[in-house]
Amino acid sequence: MKNFIIILFLFFSVFLNSQIRDANGFGKISNKSSDTLGRAKKTINEIKEKPPIDLYKIYTLQKDTTYLDTTLSIQKEYKFNLLRKDIFGLLPFANEGHTYNTLNYSLVKKNVIPSMGFSGKHFNYLEVDDIKYYNVPTPLSDLYFKTVMEQGQSVDAFLTVNTKPNLNFSIAYKGLRSIGKYINNIASSGNFRFTTSYFTKDKRYILNAHFTGQDISNQENGGIQDVTIFETSEPPFNERERLDVYFNDATSLLKGNRFLIDHSFKLNKSNPNSLLFTHQFNHEYKFFNFEQTIANDRFGDSYSSFINNKTRYNHFYNKIGVGFTTKKYGDVSFFIEDDVYNYFYKSLVFDNVGNTLVPNAINDRITSLGGNYTYYANNLKANLLLSNSITDQSVSNIEATLNYKLNEDYEFQFKYQKLNSLPNLNYTLYQSNYVDYNWFNNFKNEKRNQFQFTILSKWLNLEGQYSILDDYLYFDNITNDIEKLTVKPFQNNNTITYAAVKASKDIKFWKFGLDNTLLYQNVENSDKTLNVPQLVTRNSLYFSEHVFKKAMFIQTGIVFNYFTEYYANDYNPLLGEFYVQSERKIGGFPMIDFFINAKVRQARIFLKAEHFNSAMTGYNFYSAPNYPYRDFIVRFGIVWNFFQ
Repeated sequence: MKNFIIILFLFFSVFLNSQIRDANGFGKISNKSSDTLGRAKKTINEIKEKPPIDLYKIYTLQKDTTYLDTTLSIQKEYKFNLLRKDIFGLLPFANEGHTYNTLNYSLVKKNVIPSMGFSGKHFNYLEVDDIKYYNVPTPLSDLYFKTVMEQGQSVDAFLTVNTKPNLNFSIAYKGLRSIGKYINNIASSGNFRFTTSYFTKDKRYILNAHFTGQDISNQENGGIQDVTIFETSEPPFNERERLDVYFNDATSLLKGNRFLIDHSFKLNKSNPNSLLFTHQFNHEYKFFNFEQTIANDRFGDSYSSFINNKTRYNHFYNKIGVGFTTKKYGDVSFFIEDDVYNYFYKSLVFDNVGNTLVPNAINDRITSLGGNYTYYANNLKANLLLSNSITDQSVSNIEATLNYKLNEDYEFQFKYQKLNSLPNLNYTLYQSNYVDYNWFNNFKNEKRNQFQFTILSKWLNLEGQYSILDDYLYFDNITNDIEKLTVKPFQNNNTITYAAVKASKDIKFWKFGLDNTLLYQNVENSDKTLNVPQLVTRNSLYFSEHVFKKAMFIQTGIVFNYFTEYYANDYNPLLGEFYVQSERKIGGFPMIDFFINAKVRQARIFLKAEHFNSAMTGYNFYSAPNYPYRDFIVRFGIVWNFFQ
């Protein structure tokens, strides 16, 4: 894979060097003589105005479009991390590239079709909706670099080019290796993606496609054994590699490849009220593997001394639709979806008398019919989506959204969803060399009724969510002992209600800014199977100024993060999942970062002292009951955009 990536980058480099820019700012391949090239260079020098930044477009399959942003803001500080997005509501583990504990339940998404599971390993796994497509007037590249814990680095290199105004290619690779500060804690990952976009000159035919190849590997130490020693942190145990951990020989690996093509064809090019035919195809294969050299009795008895659990997943998806677009009455479409998946092992589990106790696979096909209607009126946009299976599985989805923009200062959004979805596949079937980690269940569908609203104003941004959850699925440790883990899936037969309100506002005065985000959550849950902190807050005080005769723009300040104490879910590396526990609370500790960021032309430089208060406020900080949060560390990095 690495050699393939190098070859592709060399190909694009040679390709870009062979381009000249036409009058529209797009590249043309030149096969002319040296005299012609000389005239082309002269033409380029005569072009004084660069294409405006809003011509560098970025869009999704849902046609949500933004443009390249090379500014430096407090939001860029929040997004300068491995996931390249604001992670408010996610609590990272000690080493970069491990997993995250979810503080904000609103971030938990659910689909009608069951996923593979192993959700604790998917935070850095790029799903279909995470892939972006591009249209640029000149070749564009983006380079991300950030230091990590101890040895290693985190790099994300991206390049996109329009060979023609209607044909775009992009290639990118995100790589990580971080040793970490604890025993058996190395993180290593690679996310390769390649995209292409094309449309005919009359825009009757539009195509977007991508390929991803991803692998996420983590050494799994199971957390530290004695939290008392960590909380005192007296020498020599202030050196984290001296702390005893549960596992010295365990490793997990999530690996997957995906190919997607999404295209549409408009029947009549001259009539705006015309039929539109759409098709999307998606094929993905991935597996999750847990290896351990010697079985550990923390997971109980085992069938063999060497542990090698490999779960495989194969998914084919087709969606065919026909739509009708009108300027006056909106857009209406009908579609049929076909999902075929195979979740499997290469073994069977038998009971004492030779009967099959746990099968080797789950195979299924789900076919659904649906419709979508979108209506536009001045500043109003309304959308209704209906989907229901026509095969034996009883799954359905209803989504209604309403967006109203009163003016530039006020915008209102509302969304309702009623979801009836199948359980994730690792809830239903799992096999392991550990005796207690083998099951085959027949759970009921999960049901979710969810209301969301958003108010965007110049005074305050406000978001709210109210969810009613029925037949909620979760993992729990039946031993009720952190030292012994017998984690199994369960279903809550009672109704759970979840309510959340998030308020945010960036207040600016002179050269200072105060950015505040406050999340309040409340769960009505008699069985205590869904646990969240009641309060999560992030507050940033920063100063911005141009220096060196405005050649550089700097921004410096502090970021304060805090969440209230609660029974946070613990992490089980064997399953790659978080599970419910009621033995130990975490939270109630401040996390304060100091940063100095600078922008020079298209380069943004970041320097941060993370959790610099760790020694001053006490060593009681955890990401999960046995997993400490990060100690004080100084990290730096850069994001640099290049324009051809």
